[in-house]
Amino acid sequence: MRDDKMAFGLFAQRWIEATLEASSRKASTKALYAGLARTHIIGSELDLTPLNKIQATTVERFLINLRKAGKSDSTIRQVFIIARAIGDAAVRDRQIAVNPFATVRPPKVAHREAVYLSPAQVDKLLRSSSDSRYRLLFALLVNTGLRRGEALALKWRDVNFDKRTMRVRGTLSRVDGELTVTPPKSGHSDRTLPLSQPAVEVLRSVKVRQAVERLRAGNVWQETGFVFTTEFGTPCDPRNALRALKAAAKAAALDGVGLHTLRHSAASVMLTNGVPLKVVSELLGHSGIAITADVYGHVSPEVSRSAIDVLGSALKAPAAGA
Repeated sequence: MRDDKMAFGLFAQRWIEATLEASSRKASTKALYAGLARTHIIGSELDLTPLNKIQATTVERFLINLRKAGKSDSTIRQVFIIARAIGDAAVRDRQIAVNPFATVRPPKVAHREAVYLSPAQVDKLLRSSSDSRYRLLFALLVNTGLRRGEALALKWRDVNFDKRTMRVRGTLSRVDGELTVTPPKSGHSDRTLPLSQPAVEVLRSVKVRQAVERLRAGNVWQETGFVFTTEFGTPCDPRNALRALKAAAKAAALDGVGLHTLRHSAASVMLTNGVPLKVVSELLGHSGIAITADVYGHVSPEVSRSAIDVLGSALKAPAAGA
């Protein structure tokens, strides 16, 4: 039965509790969407507005107010996507005939080049983190291009020292206050990676340290199977890893560095040294080569110059007039 006078906020709450919860989205995505909906939609000017009173101009004013409130482009776009999904559910449930959010062009997110470090800067960062238990995590990230959550979700069963490979099976993140391993972002994210010798040495160092800490902890030790753990065997909180990196970056006088910077640095080094874009895309676990090209477009000029130099060297064209 149609109830187009129902307040949008009330329907949004029902969407969170039913439609979102029943969806096939990852638990971390559900938590993110629910949090954004409660923060930016429920309680906003849309909250008490009847479903049948929301028009395209209503949506546009909502987006303008988010921007005036200082919300980032990416946050505004995410909120819009969630609101549009709520509108889709209202149409599906025959609460309204047309989804007003579907008639508005999605907000654009300004393209921002990925921040990356040079090999010399990476070395400086790792040296400044020598006293941190997360130094080995940082070293693995920059030697593999893993996402933070992927590295922290690694278990020893995923590492094959004989074959020098590593299986990426999931992502460690905080969901509803608990550290949880969720499935990879996509089928491409579930992958087996070859390990360089430096990466193998990092993992062997982690194993040795963990063995020492297991003996030291005694009965307090919790056998979880994770590669990166606390001194008691429990998984590492991604937020603590970020704090440690920020401290190391500050000590190394490097600005704007985050854990994803190490992933970007790995990709940039591979690309500038001639590794094909498709190979880099597969190693990073991107769902498509277009994503890799978009994120690392800043590397293209260097790669293009190298390619042209190789072409010229190979052809060795005769001088003009010869």
